[in-house]
Amino acid sequence: MIERARDEGFVTLRVTTPDAIPHAQDNLKAHLASGFHGSMDWMNERVAERANPKILWEDVRSILMLGMSYAPESDPLAALNLKDRGVISIYARSRDYHDVIKGKLKQIAGVLAAENEAVKVFVDTAPVMEKPLAAAAGLGWQGKHTVLVSREHGSWLFLGAIFTTAELPPDEPEADHCGSCTRCLSACPTNAFPAPYQLDARRCISYLTIEHKGPIARELREGIGNRIFGCDDCLAVCPWNKFAEAGRETKLAARDDLAAPSLNELVRLDDQAFRTRFAGTPIKRTGRERFIRNVLIAIGNSGQGDLAQEAERLLGDASPLVRGAAVWALSRLMSRETFFKRKNTYLSFEHDPDVIAEWQELS
Repeated sequence: MIERARDEGFVTLRVTTPDAIPHAQDNLKAHLASGFHGSMDWMNERVAERANPKILWEDVRSILMLGMSYAPESDPLAALNLKDRGVISIYARSRDYHDVIKGKLKQIAGVLAAENEAVKVFVDTAPVMEKPLAAAAGLGWQGKHTVLVSREHGSWLFLGAIFTTAELPPDEPEADHCGSCTRCLSACPTNAFPAPYQLDARRCISYLTIEHKGPIARELREGIGNRIFGCDDCLAVCPWNKFAEAGRETKLAARDDLAAPSLNELVRLDDQAFRTRFAGTPIKRTGRERFIRNVLIAIGNSGQGDLAQEAERLLGDASPLVRGAAVWALSRLMSRETFFKRKNTYLSFEHDPDVIAEWQELS
């Protein structure tokens, strides 16, 4: 089984039992009660199934947890210094990992199916708590940034699960090796960690640029910098990454055009061009409106005055979300005097509350 997993590109496979995460439900309920999940209301659904694999599938006896490395070959934070460029999270610079990994899990699960064992495979799209289960199986531990950390592979692991009726010997869980290190907590540009092992998604750049559907809170925009889809800061600074080898799965090879794309180019994408550019990647699921909102925030943070004309052009965009972000970007690239002198020449937005709020905040 392990050899088959390696043949499919996984770097680690370990086994746990469905009753291995007894505190998961209490922890999840506490997280939800705090409001740290933001607008991700789906987390409130099927809580019992998330915390207890037996409720999700009563016949499961063993759970195989697998990890595939997507560690980058170069410094993932280097492009943060290129203010006219956008930074896309490492995991999103290639083909959508859900599709790739699910197919590979099915190949491995076929070994068990051939022995007349029932199987189910999951990759981040069902009520399965992959990180606690992976920790229970010994793939690593949940670090202070809440991401799974491996002593061999650092923070760069895609996780997949195979539930089976087979009775397999479980592996031992991994101990927490974070020690006194707090690099991940200190690295967060928007202070999204209220305490070690706690993440407030409402301040997390990954949540804000991917999951959050409305305008991003003004006090958080400067901290976003030029990150236009996700954020790798807390993962990238983990000392355990020094042992990680670059991901080798060719189907998840990073696209060169997504390494540090030009903001000037991205901001001009209409809906069709957006869909074509990001077809088959995780970025496409976010949609053009949210993505251009993110690009405009990066433009506002860029200090590049020549990008003001692009922001000004989007004051006439069909999306109020885009128009509001364009107002903010312009306010950052023009002097206050010039900005308000030209305000009366812009289109009227009296029917767009979010855009009105942008103007009022800046007045």
